[in-house]
Amino acid sequence: MRRASKPDPLSYVHTLPTSVSFTAKGLLGYSFSPLRQHLDVYHIESEKGHDTFMVSRKITRTYYVISGSGYFTIDNRRYEVGPGMLVEVPPGVEYCYSGKMTLLAFATPRWFSGNDRHTRWNPDVVGRDAVRELDRETWGTRFVRMQVFGKSLVSVYLRFNQHLWNRLPPSLTALGLVRLYGNFLHALARAENVRGQAFSTFFLRNRPELDLICRLLEQKSRGNTLRIAVLACSTGAEAYSIAWTIKSARPDLKLIMNAVDISKQAVEFAKRGVYSLTVPELTNTRVFDRMTASEIEAFFDKDGDLAAVKPWIKDGIEWRIGDAGDSEVVDALGPQDMVVANNFLCHMSDSEAATCLHNIARLVKSGGYLFVSGIDLEVRTKVARDLGWRPVPELLEEIHEGDGCLRPNWPCHYGGLEPLNQKRRDWTLRYACAFQVGSATAAGTEDENELARNEK
Repeated sequence: MRRASKPDPLSYVHTLPTSVSFTAKGLLGYSFSPLRQHLDVYHIESEKGHDTFMVSRKITRTYYVISGSGYFTIDNRRYEVGPGMLVEVPPGVEYCYSGKMTLLAFATPRWFSGNDRHTRWNPDVVGRDAVRELDRETWGTRFVRMQVFGKSLVSVYLRFNQHLWNRLPPSLTALGLVRLYGNFLHALARAENVRGQAFSTFFLRNRPELDLICRLLEQKSRGNTLRIAVLACSTGAEAYSIAWTIKSARPDLKLIMNAVDISKQAVEFAKRGVYSLTVPELTNTRVFDRMTASEIEAFFDKDGDLAAVKPWIKDGIEWRIGDAGDSEVVDALGPQDMVVANNFLCHMSDSEAATCLHNIARLVKSGGYLFVSGIDLEVRTKVARDLGWRPVPELLEEIHEGDGCLRPNWPCHYGGLEPLNQKRRDWTLRYACAFQVGSATAAGTEDENELARNEK
């Protein structure tokens, strides 16, 4: 008789996954490997809370508060919670949670598609103004998001169309009627797709943008201080890429960089500045894919399969946890010569993104520069026009096409980037990713004054 093989002892022990399993507007979570029992176990880092109230059909969820504090709203009753407390939510009961907490969550039986019914928005996470806008959604938007047997028919339609679109030659997709159909598909995608933050990023992600930053630095006199903020810095690749580019091109400048992200874990990871050359961490992207071997050598100190950002690149970077939409960030950082706000505003509703962008603009000192990509173009164009930003025409087309991740997702994903169309009257304003904010004369005068102070 053949004996059954013994289970691998390591399968009895599960460590915290290195990659984020799910994200939302106010939290991120990690799912442990499938267990022998019929349950799921999650480690949740809540910065603000869960963005929606929901009701479970069959799953009982149990939350253990490891650290932090907040409250659960269960069946319209509020329960304050803190470390060491356990919360159990049975099926059929509406609930949500708010607060800055670390949670261990158990779901039994395991999660399955169609179990959760989302009932309303959590104003602690999405904001009360956003809740009012979302509650006023048109019948058309509600129809687009309608599900049949737990599946979205519009989502199936979009996936089919994206499959076809990616196989059409550019000469065909540039035709007027075909492009109009693409615009229709993108509008559907923006109404239907579920928004969620992600840590996906690369080193040297958009080279033309880095090139433009260097060209703009030619206006800076030797010995000046350059203050730059990188918002939604994620795991640090963009902030380090900008710092390396600036310090390589202008070692005479004193760089003061503030790198900000809403996720504590992302900021701590970025501050460490150590990346695996073989296994993606906190993201499903290989962050080195856009670097040459010589650039990796110049950028990192390698130890086996680990690469640590060189100390001279890290010097001068202050890592901060913060929300780009919060006015406290502006007060904490103060006026900046440059602000980089890429690839996170697209994950917000239109009103939330516009409000956040107005707040971000307050960070840019008069005559300074704002870089903003990865945002719905209608939102960015309206804010830029309302606030009188001047688009920087230099390298406009190259920067628009400079991030290979965005264009292939258009038109059937909300984060896809619309192809540049010079036939539009407003094409320069619409497709620019870099803008000068306020008075250029004021910026020049301030630089001269600072240089005079340094010489003294």
